[in-house]
Amino acid sequence: MRRAKLPKSVTALTAVIAGTAAILVPNAAAAAEVNLTVKATDDTYTSNGRKTTTFGSDDKLAVGKLGADAKTAYVKFTVPAGTEVRKAVLFLRPLSTPKGKITVSRVVGTSWTEAKLTSGNAPKLGLPVASVTPKAADSRVGFDLSHEVYGPGTYSFALTSSLTNAVVRFQSTENRAGGGPELVITTNTKVAVNPAPAKPTTPIVAGDYSRCVTGAKLVPSCGVLWGGAAGGFTSLPRDVEHKNWEKLSGRTATIFHTYHKGDEAFPTKSEIAMTSEAATPRVLLLNWKIAYGSTWAKVAQGEQDKRIDAFATRIKAYGKKTFLVLHHEPENEVVAKAGSGWQATDYAAMYRHTIQRLRAKGVTNVVNVMAYMGNEKWLAQTWWKDLYPGNDIVDWIGLDSYVSVEKGYYHYGTFADLLDRKPTGGGLGFYEWATTKNPGKPIMVAEWGAYHRIGKTTDKSAVYNSVLPELVKRPAIKAIVHFDTKADDEGDRDISIGSTPAGLASFKKLAASPIFNVKLG
Repeated sequence: MRRAKLPKSVTALTAVIAGTAAILVPNAAAAAEVNLTVKATDDTYTSNGRKTTTFGSDDKLAVGKLGADAKTAYVKFTVPAGTEVRKAVLFLRPLSTPKGKITVSRVVGTSWTEAKLTSGNAPKLGLPVASVTPKAADSRVGFDLSHEVYGPGTYSFALTSSLTNAVVRFQSTENRAGGGPELVITTNTKVAVNPAPAKPTTPIVAGDYSRCVTGAKLVPSCGVLWGGAAGGFTSLPRDVEHKNWEKLSGRTATIFHTYHKGDEAFPTKSEIAMTSEAATPRVLLLNWKIAYGSTWAKVAQGEQDKRIDAFATRIKAYGKKTFLVLHHEPENEVVAKAGSGWQATDYAAMYRHTIQRLRAKGVTNVVNVMAYMGNEKWLAQTWWKDLYPGNDIVDWIGLDSYVSVEKGYYHYGTFADLLDRKPTGGGLGFYEWATTKNPGKPIMVAEWGAYHRIGKTTDKSAVYNSVLPELVKRPAIKAIVHFDTKADDEGDRDISIGSTPAGLASFKKLAASPIFNVKLG
């Protein structure tokens, strides 16, 4: 936790959805699985032999290569609001005999349209995410995109072929046979299409969350992961503080957030022990300042590869799925000067180099979280956007943000305020930015809390009571991690849950919500 300086002054059914709104909420009476078939909003292909030609009105999608002419297909889908994804499979229907290996890759950006896309203006392709070698007799080819489609939002993908002198054709949405690209989503929730506005109910979040479980990227199939970071500015070990905080709040904090720097050897014995207790399942959220004693630029250039490799060996031996944040809240460290080694672009390069090296070393159990600082000043910087390492590297987008409970004091507000602060001078708030610019990425509120100044004790109930209504409205949030301390890094703010009896009672009520009943898969 750091801060900028204060300013002076569910029954089973299949629904075909194309651009309609849907609300999906776990239903205690009906937990049967549901298949939602989402039609492509845009689909087309490009030909690098005809750089200015569009093919959006064609009845086919072509992939492959004829001579020097390579053809790439593009598909885009919008997953309705409220959808909780258990599984997502992209299906295509061949128009010609399928052959060769077909690969699906992420597309950087979703602003393209089938009416205007050409090979001359096509967006860049990101990481390959699935591949299939279809059989000649296949009438439908499926690609499992469960690790890519996390929830509501717009997703775009590209399809390429290993064929060097042949082209495979699939039906487009314009094909009269009606068999264009489909994204089939499996969920266990009840669907209401274009529902009437619902009246508020008590409790705000109700239903059967007993089947909510984390997937390969630790994204819960439904519900929200509950976490804690305690003991940051005390003399007690973090594992002891974490357990004390769990007892006080009344719930096991599934995410155990810890902090490390430089060559510190972690996961530590105590961290491993904390995630080995069968009765209290937990997952680590490791926060690592890898450039400690160095610079981001030097890490990106390979100077700390020995440090990275040592961590790779340890985390592979640990074996369990683990969240990893690289240098949280980097905004505070940026030196926007060429050659400083601490420019925003240096951070992104450091992040990319570290994750790519871990992957090259065979690390498969790390889930990457990019943790920003929720402050208007930083959001407004021209270099702020340059911090992002890329969708192919980042698994979760994180936010560290706090609110005051003292009316009139710095950042006074509720849970919504810590999510929606807009850049100084105007622009998108953090939640809107994350869901607009990186749709489908799960959001973790990696640090949050309510504070009052020491000696200015104020009830925090209003903030705690505001959390569940916001989680209902913001389905991209898949985890929240409370940072708990009686005195912050500057010694003047109390961010603890027990500063008043009323506040503690409200927090315990929040912690007891069934929305946090997520099992680790």
